[in-house]
Amino acid sequence: RPVGEVVTVMDAENTNDAAMKEILLDGGFPLQFSEEALEVAARIPDVIGNDEIKKRKDIRDVFTITIDPVDAKDFDDAISFRKLKNGYFEIGIHIADVSHYLEPETPLDKEAYGRATSVYLPDRVNQMLPEHISNVLCSLRPHEDKLTFSAIFQMSKGGEVKQYWLGKTVMHSDHRFTYEEVQEIIEAKAGLHAEEVLTLNDIAQKLRKKRFNNGAINFSSQEVRFKLDEKGDPIGIMVKESKEAHQLIEEYMLLANRTVAENISKLKINGKPLPFPYRTHDDPDEEKLVPFAAFAKKFGHKFDASSPEAIAASFNQLLKDVNGKPEQHVLEQLGIRTMAKAKYTTENVGHYGLGFEHYCHFTSPIRRYPDVQVHRILFDVLNNNIHPDKKMEEKCKHTSERERAAMQAERDANKYKQVQYMRNFMGEEFDGVISGVASFGFWVETVDHKCEGLVSINSLLEYDEFRHVEADYCLQGYRSAKTFRMGDKVKIKVVGANLAKRQLDYEWVMSAEFAEEKSNRQKGKKRK
Repeated sequence: RPVGEVVTVMDAENTNDAAMKEILLDGGFPLQFSEEALEVAARIPDVIGNDEIKKRKDIRDVFTITIDPVDAKDFDDAISFRKLKNGYFEIGIHIADVSHYLEPETPLDKEAYGRATSVYLPDRVNQMLPEHISNVLCSLRPHEDKLTFSAIFQMSKGGEVKQYWLGKTVMHSDHRFTYEEVQEIIEAKAGLHAEEVLTLNDIAQKLRKKRFNNGAINFSSQEVRFKLDEKGDPIGIMVKESKEAHQLIEEYMLLANRTVAENISKLKINGKPLPFPYRTHDDPDEEKLVPFAAFAKKFGHKFDASSPEAIAASFNQLLKDVNGKPEQHVLEQLGIRTMAKAKYTTENVGHYGLGFEHYCHFTSPIRRYPDVQVHRILFDVLNNNIHPDKKMEEKCKHTSERERAAMQAERDANKYKQVQYMRNFMGEEFDGVISGVASFGFWVETVDHKCEGLVSINSLLEYDEFRHVEADYCLQGYRSAKTFRMGDKVKIKVVGANLAKRQLDYEWVMSAEFAEEKSNRQKGKKRK
């Protein structure tokens, strides 16, 4: 006789809540932590003992800040800064010491590994670790002593690393900045702690420039977020762009991640590399590159695919050339699709997109399990107490798979919000850009709301029959000269919004020129 247990009661009234929970459950993410895991979390002491402080480098008196999104609660990284007598700057990247609190093989650790990542949906975060750990114990909140794992660099004004130190620390954040506040300081060149912020930014921009000169690929990203009301219904759209304040944090995180991976990669145990979860990214797939290069050529962009370095240089040149042009979005999107997916693996093949030979994830252990693994291994290495984990590759496969499941859940939830939002505009017309083409129709992303819907090929039959030309990413009319190509601007009408299927249906709105051409064609037919 099957036995069941009630784990969650869904509120049928609240369809949004039920939909978000369903997306998480479909992705294999539990909605709650087990009692056993919560019990382990509850037993962790809140107070930092003096014995623990004595084991660490004490940097509580060094100027330290955090920079995060305005709505963040889990601050997992901080940056310290001071001028040294030798003319260099000491810049420290301090990461919440989750591995100090999360003991291996406890029920809590096993659940964190099972989830392997936090999942960020439009109206909630499904956390990898219970809230008390994420937002209280480990969060680097201002004016509190916190335990951290640090990478501390001596750097020149030009962004050259003169020396570095890795180890456990105890820190004290002097101020919690939001990205917007830091951006204001950068632009006004004035404000609270302006001297430190501006120097940090200056060095970060030099690191960034050096990275692109060394073959990193400069894909710009726009993130679309929904403004939600108290019920979780979308009432507006915000487009987040990566500005210098974001790049400041990004560059120092990349530096810490790269340095830790480089440090570990030199180790050999019995002549073999130490099993370690590197974050790798393969060279682009040649098969995908050929049609992309041919398509880019139609817009006048040359593409040299003779070597991985030449491909990176061509990509960067292309991204520079298309900036602000109508084809920018389509070529960026297609370019990203030609790329391999980044993953965790013990095979250190480097990170092509970032242009790094060695790379790992060290800087977000509150929300990613591989970072916890990296902390544990690094701590053992620094203490000369190494136990190679023979199952590391298997664990890398699991964390990579969970990461992809989280990304899919995030996409599905976003799609749900798009449908929910566009339901308000049934029958209305909008400008859009063709974002994808298939044999059964084409997708259009609206310019104003960045919401994507499908124009079915059946809805085009009254105008013409269309065939799919794969190499050109377009649909081409048999009788007319009309083509629908990826990247083209079109006008659409919202005709369907299906929440259950998370699907938007659009209809193409015929332009005046095409209507005239169609009418002339029909007159010609009648004359015959």
